[in-house]
Amino acid sequence: MTTILVLNGPNLGRLGTREPEVYGSESLADIRDSLAGAVPGDVEIDLRQSDDEAELIGWIHEAADRKLPVVLNPAAFTHYSYALRDAAAQLKQAGVPLVEVHLSNPHSRETFRHTSVISGVATGVIAGFGSDSYRMAVDWVLRHT
Repeated sequence: MTTILVLNGPNLGRLGTREPEVYGSESLADIRDSLAGAVPGDVEIDLRQSDDEAELIGWIHEAADRKLPVVLNPAAFTHYSYALRDAAAQLKQAGVPLVEVHLSNPHSRETFRHTSVISGVATGVIAGFGSDSYRMAVDWVLRHT
């Protein structure tokens, strides 16, 4: 069985109620169910969310060790977490794909959101398509692993 880790950073556990005009009305559970329904039966979507930077880093280390592809929405950590970036760089070193995703388009928002410290070590970035950003990322992973 192929496992894809879909990791989500701070405040994304509030999706569905948090600024739906920006992030949409779907919850992470809705996104997980949609992804699970869109992949073949031999693919597991392991969707996780944490507001804790250290926990996210631990999950990325797990992905590097187990050679699991990662779809990552780092949320606010996108803009300043060098610790998360350094962990993500280990995926690249291990030959593990990392697709950075964002529900909204950070470049159409506040200036501080225009910079991602993660993008430089990601295989690719998909942003601005709501929950479809996750589906596009998973589709890419399935075609390239």
